[in-house]
Formats: sequence, structure tokens, C-alpha cells
Amino acid sequence: MYDWNRQRPSSMPYHRYRPAHERVEVPLTERAWPSRRIAAVPLWVPVDLRDGNQALAEPMDPARKRRMFDLLIRMGFKEIEVGYPSASQTDFDFVRDLAAPGAVPDDVSVVVFTPARHDLIERTFESIAGMSRVVVHLYTATAPTWRDVVLGHDRPALHALIRNAAEHVARLAGDRDVRFQFSPEVFNLTEPDYALEICNDLTALWDASPDRPVIHNLPATVEVATPNVYADQIEYMHRHLDRRDAVILSVHPHNDRGTGVACAELAVLAGAQRVEGCLFGNGERTGNVDLVTLALNLHSQGVDPMIDLSDIDEVRRVVEHCNRLPVPDRHPYAGDLVYTAFSGTHQDAINKGLAHHAKRAAELGVPPERAPWEVPYLPIDPADVGRGYQAVIRVNSQSGKGGIAYLLNTRYGLELPRRLQIDFSSVVQRATDGSGEEATAEQLWELFHATYLAPGEGGALSEWSTVETGPGAHEFTGTLRSGRRLHGTGNGPLSALTAALAADGIDVDILHYAEHALDPGRGSRAIAYVEARVNGATLWGAAEDTSILTASVHALLAAVNRAIAPQ
Repeated sequence: MYDWNRQRPSSMPYHRYRPAHERVEVPLTERAWPSRRIAAVPLWVPVDLRDGNQALAEPMDPARKRRMFDLLIRMGFKEIEVGYPSASQTDFDFVRDLAAPGAVPDDVSVVVFTPARHDLIERTFESIAGMSRVVVHLYTATAPTWRDVVLGHDRPALHALIRNAAEHVARLAGDRDVRFQFSPEVFNLTEPDYALEICNDLTALWDASPDRPVIHNLPATVEVATPNVYADQIEYMHRHLDRRDAVILSVHPHNDRGTGVACAELAVLAGAQRVEGCLFGNGERTGNVDLVTLALNLHSQGVDPMIDLSDIDEVRRVVEHCNRLPVPDRHPYAGDLVYTAFSGTHQDAINKGLAHHAKRAAELGVPPERAPWEVPYLPIDPADVGRGYQAVIRVNSQSGKGGIAYLLNTRYGLELPRRLQIDFSSVVQRATDGSGEEATAEQLWELFHATYLAPGEGGALSEWSTVETGPGAHEFTGTLRSGRRLHGTGNGPLSALTAALAADGIDVDILHYAEHALDPGRGSRAIAYVEARVNGATLWGAAEDTSILTASVHALLAAVNRAIAPQ
């Protein structure tokens, strides 16, 4: 122990665990992957509808599944794992829905997942009756602990079981437009020679050819080693697989050690051609690899990601709705705060970088969004993903350093949504710019009230009401001060109000809604916050009331009034 390192032994029972080099065999001795560069993207295969869905506390209902599928199609994915049809009636029915004419674009392949059991394989083929461009994904765990503890088979017996299941898959497929995929589950803890033996056997059994390749998918089901070990395992398979031009080498990294992205990137360097993962990394335990991060990492290196992430907030909104899980504020590319600087030194460097970027674009005679990007602290231009850079003002208080949101929360009880914090910071910036003075909590409240609450307090409506006309059906009626009547229906009061406004020529899309109590006890005041896109402009509104319904209506009207009022 060096004098400069004064750490001491912990009480953690680390002796219970075997190091990775004792558990994972890596026969590769001469590595080519460290000197390679990724110049083209692999085939991205989202598994949100299968692996991601089974990891949800509340799995997606059919409507959420369809919304996720439609998002994946719009983003440009060409191979999508759509479900585990033998696992539930919901998954089976969803796959059957996709069998309807026109439900799946002609250039998109769907993947269905099945264990190596005859009855479940047969149920899987029932689900894809009448479908074309289908991949049947067969899987079995092959690692020693799983063989011994879970399956109770030695190596020859498990190989025979897998081969028998693969033969059944081939018989059921016949001459249909079906391709085959095999996953030796827990590949990264399986003896490499055994995984290779099984994969090569199935390549021959399924008579793989370059025009009808098989997919061998090699999952890091439970991360146990550093990413370089996985890369060595993938390169070993890449070098030794039979009929290599008839095999698509795929990987499916999980994130137990927090290095799923690194595992995927190194695996591609090592020969992988296909990557399975989830948008934003949802998945069992610690998650599947994050496809958004992988794609935008390549974008940041000048490689076309081959999927559309130009409106990252819309992608995030759909995924959050379908998964009912938030995307973290510090997600590398989609988080609310990743294009926001709180530090004064960061703000100064970024502002100087943006000014230099604009100047360089002018010198090159190109728009700023087309000029080479070199701005401190921002690895990509936020505009590439439909975002913008924000500098959040720091505000002094007697209790020490704190932000605008901190002062409004401690003094007035406001719990501002993250994007509203960012939006309001620019309002404060404009109000205080040039004075050199810091805003007090009272001044911040007055500015917040004038910006977000006051536009909804004048009362654009002389009267209004909303009623529930049936399960999930609401009707909104009201009269504008001008005397015009509003009427609309929707699946909630705000949805009905937006329909009424649309009928009056105002296009409104609610992007975010939040509410909370301002005082304790029944009958207390509440505040609602609404972010809405109004006739193409995105603005926030807020309102207070003892009725949360009234507050939500007035908050939406505040956003609308801000958009349509003369500036």
C-alpha cells in the first residue's frame, strides 16, 4: 500500500465470488479487434416488445405494444423482435394482429422468440401463420451452472435437446419465408468450444447459405467480466464459425456490470454484425444494452446511425408512456439535463464554443447545422436530436448555493418539472441579463407568475364544464369571452379540451403534464403544469386552484394564451 493510498479493507464478503478469469475461458491469443474502427453500423434489432416487455412490472397492453411497434417502424428499424407468443395470450394475439395485410411494412422482418420445447415451438408457429419475412428465434441456456442446476443435462444431452428442437423448427417452417436464429443463452459463461460446436451443427442442419443466412446470437446474459473478455469471445466465434458468409453474428449484451454499451461496441469491433437491445436500455435486472446510446455514439463519430433520432424527445415520450418508466435526467443523449450547464465555467466555455461555431459556419458559407462540430462539453450538436443548449442560472441564497428551482421550491413549494426549470431559466436570463445582479426568491416568483400563471388567469372562458359520458370518454363544453362556443370529446378532460380548441382552429398537443399539492390537508391549493405545442410553438403554462381539474384546464389555457397572444 502506497502512502498516498490510505484506503483500508472493507467488511464486504468479496471472498464468496470467483474472478472472471476462473469462470470464463478465452482461447483467443492474437487479437485483431483492438486495432479496428467501426466504420458502419450493425443491424440494430430492438427487443423492447419481448425482452424489454417481460422486464416491466406492468407489461404493455395491446395499445401500448402497438404504439411502441409503430415508433420502431417510424425510426427505421428493419428487424424487430415482436414477442414471445407461447408465453401469454397477449403476446400471441399481438403477433396475430401483425399478420393482418399491411400491418408490417414489406421491408421489415419480425422476430418471434421460443424456448426449445416442441409444444411451445408449435404455438409459436401458430402465431405467425400467414406472415412473411419472419425470423424464429430458438434459445436454450448452455452455461455449466444452468446445465447443472436448472436443466439437469450434461453437454451431450443438452446438445441433443437443442438439435431435436431445431429439427422441429425446420419441419414446421417447410418452404415458408422463415429464417432461423439460435441463442446459446449465457454464451459468455459457456465453454467456447461447446458454443461453437452447437452453432456449427445448427448452421449445417438449417442449411445456411448467403441468401438465407442463419443468425447466431451470443448473449452476455449476465455480465461477469470486463468488455474486452466478451470481445475476445466474439472474435473467437467470428474466426471459427462454419459457413461464415452464411451466418449473421449477433450479440445481446446485458448491463449487470454497467458496461453493456462497451460490450456491444467491442463486440462489433470483434466481428459482430447485429446488435439486440432496447431503446434507453430497459430490460430484466439492470437492463439490455441501450440502442439509442449506441446509435448516437456512432453518430458522434461521423457514422450514419441508420435510424431516425432527430426528435429524441418524441422517442422518449413514447417509450416512457409504453414502459411506464422514466428516462433518467442524465441519460447520455435523451436526458432532460444533458444539454444543460449549471457550472459557470462550463457555461462560459460552451458559449464561446457556440460563438466560434457560428463564425466558422459563416466563413465556410454553410448553415450552422451543417458545419463541423467542435464545441466544448457538447459531444454532439443538440439540434441534431431536436434539442437546444441551455445555461441554467445559479442563484445565491442565505442557505448557500442553489438554483432557481431550489428557491422556488423552498419558498413557494413549487416542484417544477425538469424541462420547465430549463425553460424558466432562459426567462430569468433575459430578465437579469446585463444587470449583474442575482434574483431574489420574491423576484423569481413574480417573474414565474407573470410568465406562466397570469396568461391563464384572465379567463379566456366565461364558463365551461366537463363530464364523463362513458368509460374513458369525456366531453368538454365552454364559451369564450368573445361569445364563441367550444365543444370537444376525448379520453380525458384535457384531451376533450384540446379537441374543442382544435375545432376552433387552435392545434394543441399536450407534451407533458404534472401536478402537486401546495398545502397540506383536504381542500388545499394545488398547482398544475402543462407543456403544450400550440400551432407549432412549444410553451408552458401553470395554474393554481383548490380543484386540480380547474388548475389543469387553466394551465393549458395559459400555455395556449401565451402562444396566440401578441408578443
